[in-house]
Amino acid sequence: MAAPHDLRFDCGRICLDLVATADGTPAERLIRPEHLTAWLVGAGVVPHGTPLDGVDGGWVTRFRALRDLLRRVVHDELRGRAADADLTLLNATAGAADPPAVWAVRAADGSLTCAFSGPPDCAGLLAAVARDAVRLLTDGTARGQLRQCAGESCSLVYLDTSRGRRRRWCSSEVCGNRERVARHRRRTMDRDGAVGRGAAPAAD
Repeated sequence: MAAPHDLRFDCGRICLDLVATADGTPAERLIRPEHLTAWLVGAGVVPHGTPLDGVDGGWVTRFRALRDLLRRVVHDELRGRAADADLTLLNATAGAADPPAVWAVRAADGSLTCAFSGPPDCAGLLAAVARDAVRLLTDGTARGQLRQCAGESCSLVYLDTSRGRRRRWCSSEVCGNRERVARHRRRTMDRDGAVGRGAAPAAD
């Protein structure tokens, strides 16, 4: 099972969280079926407790292919315009199957909880993620909140819902902290360099 810190669920949308499984360190987070299972539950694609015994290497390959497609479409739309061929693939994935129906069921403590009406299949879950991307890209308000992380080595895209729309990093704890550390080091080096340049020459 992937360690909790390896998976990111803070980009603001399910489709963006899928793209985030291939950025940073480690660069690949969907390696084995258990990693995909952890992502599906953590991202909210499936309710907690959903049997996912059918997840296998084929599922991983298909989700990674959708992730690569989403990455291209989102980044191209941020820069201007996604390729028509990629939009066709996205729409085909969104319409290839129906996402599983969600039912309200009683938990052991009497409270209502979500559950699928039957075992999910790969095509249905891929469609759910693809439809999330379609809704995001066609919603003018949400689309206007898309930002690429300002981190030097980060290409993640996230929704900026902060007050004043001033969020600069995908994560203040990850890229934000990395930038603060780098800024502190630059200040220290500049200060030390200035001290060195201003030092009086040694007496003969």
